[in-house]
This record gives sequence, C-alpha cells and structure tokens, in this order.
Amino acid sequence: MINTAYITHSFCGLHNMGDYHPESPHRLAAINDRLIASGLINYLIPHEATEANIEHLERVHSQEFIQSIIAAAPKQGLHHIDDDTVMNSHSLQAALCGAGAGVMAVDLVMKQLANSVFCAVRPPGHHAEHHRAMGFCFFNNIAVAAAHALEHYQLERIAIIDFDVHHGNGTEDIFRHDTRVLYCSTFQHPFYPYSGSDTKNEHIFNYPLPAGSDGAYMQSIMTQNALPIIDEFAPQLILISAGFDAHKLDPLAHLRWVESDYVWLTQQLQALSFKHSDGRIVSMLEGGYDPDALGRSVNEHIRALLEG
Repeated sequence: MINTAYITHSFCGLHNMGDYHPESPHRLAAINDRLIASGLINYLIPHEATEANIEHLERVHSQEFIQSIIAAAPKQGLHHIDDDTVMNSHSLQAALCGAGAGVMAVDLVMKQLANSVFCAVRPPGHHAEHHRAMGFCFFNNIAVAAAHALEHYQLERIAIIDFDVHHGNGTEDIFRHDTRVLYCSTFQHPFYPYSGSDTKNEHIFNYPLPAGSDGAYMQSIMTQNALPIIDEFAPQLILISAGFDAHKLDPLAHLRWVESDYVWLTQQLQALSFKHSDGRIVSMLEGGYDPDALGRSVNEHIRALLEG
C-alpha cells in the first residue's frame, strides 16, 4: 500500500452555520464513521492540522480581506458573511485549520513523509476569492496549499484538479495570472456560482457538464481533454479540490456520478502523479452534502489513493 496521511482537526467539527445548513459537522462524522467501518482508518497516517499563519494566507488573500474575516468572528451566536456563509465562535479556528492542513499536507509529501494526503477539513475553500468569502468558504484551502508549494519549495508546475460539482471560482480568481498553476475543473453548468463556462486562459481549463449527465460523460471529457493536458503540463505536484457533490444522491446538485467514478478519476490522477511527481498528491475535501454518499465516496477515493 501507498503511505497515505489523513489530516483533520476537532475544530473543523465545531464550525456550525446553523441546524439546517447543508455544510454541517455531520459531513466529517460520516466520513470518519465510514473509514472506521471499512477498516481503512487503520492504514492511514493520522495528523492533527495546525493553523495557517498570516503569511500563508497573504500569499492568496489580501491583508484587508484576512483582517475582515478575523474581525467578523463572533464570540457567540452566528455572524453572516453572506446569505449562506456563516461564522460561529469556532469558525475562524476551523478555517485556519483547514488552510493549515493544506500547508501541512504539502510539507508531508515534499519531505517524503507520505506519498499522498487526504485532508478531512471544513469549511471548504474553493469559492473563496482573493478578497471575498462566499459559497460556504472563508479561506481558499487548496490555493493556500499551492502557494506554499510554489513559495517554500520553489516548484514551477502545480496542477489543481477540481471535481466539485460547483465551479471553483475562487481558485480560478487567485491563479488567473499565474502560469505555474494549471487549473482543471469539471462542474455542473449553468449552476452556482454561474462562472467558468466562458473562461479563456492558457492554463485554466474548465469543463461545464449538463445537469443529469453521469460519470461516463465525465470520463469521456477527462480522457479526451483534461488528462492529456495535465500529462503535457507534467506537474511536479498534483492537488485535488475533492468535492463529492456530483454524486447522484447529493441534494444540492443534479449530476449522476457514483462511487466508482471517483475511484476512476483518482486512479487516473494518481497514474499521472507517479509519472511526473513521484506520486505526490494532496486531496482536500470541498463539497458533498448527502452524508452517506459522502462517506462512501471519500472512503473509495482514499482506498484508491492507498492502493496506488
């Protein structure tokens, strides 16, 4: 088996945006329960996330924005950043741990302490732009991880693959002008955040998917388009914005993927990572809002990482 690390933190389970909010602590509990039931938890290298510091965040977010999020954190009750992005008294620590998990994960793979890493963190991050929180996201976890790899390890080519059902507008915004980062995203369209379908950029490749399409359709798009582009780019590190809300049971979207589709996609990306980057993969949780489907999908994603 491949050495696969698993990063999380109890703070990520304390962030709560309200009893009926779909991005709930039950998501991490469902993942943990499934990993225990399957026995995969016994093969993972556990790590507790450390908080990102201001320097990590300033690589991808403006100082003004970072300070606004810190200032907005309530001591009690809830504070709305927008209609569906809400902070409680634990949200700031959870967001810092989510971003910090990405930094820790990059360190683990770059120092050869793990081949691959899955970060079971929340809040998610890929909607957070350079100067704006939105879509359940405060800090852009995957962008923080990528920027750390670029700055600290002087990498020249990083690929971010985002298979969340929603377009990662924040990640695209942050790396729009940085050709060291190849960004490939599949997402339902038209759909929130109603972006990405008209992107014209030499290092950003978006693949809008129609509502009702299944995993076979995704696989054909990836095989014909994204995977050859990633292969040609020859990334020194592969990062995954791992959203599982394209699953057919997810209540917030309308695609029809199943667990085997996530296995297939993970295997394709892992093959490219062994070809170009010594097997280095960092995968960070984004969406997925049916707890049972999320738990099963993450379990199979991690199983594929472990099996190499």
